[in-house]
Amino acid sequence: MSTVRKNIIALLYEGKWTARDISKLQHITEKEVYDHLRYIQRSLKSEFSMVPAECLGCGFRFTKREHLRAPSRCPLCKGEHIQDPVFYGEKKL
Repeated sequence: MSTVRKNIIALLYEGKWTARDISKLQHITEKEVYDHLRYIQRSLKSEFSMVPAECLGCGFRFTKREHLRAPSRCPLCKGEHIQDPVFYGEKKL
C-alpha cells in the first residue's frame, strides 16, 4: 500500500505536473497537494524541480518566488491571468 506522498513522488519522476493535475490524479484537494509538495521538496532536495509561474499577460516569470503556489497578481502588469507552476523530479547521476 503506497502513501499519497509516495504516489506524488512517483508522478513527479514520470512527468511534469501542476498541482491541479496531481490533485485530480490523487483525488485530494490542491491545498493538500501543496502541503505534500513542501515536504517532498525538502526530502528530494536537488531532485525536485519546478518551472516557475508565469504571467500570461506580459510574460513575467516568478523565478525568485519561494512559495510553491502561483501568485494572485503580476507585479509588472497587475494582471491576474497567471500560469500555474509545474513540478517534476529529476534523477541525478
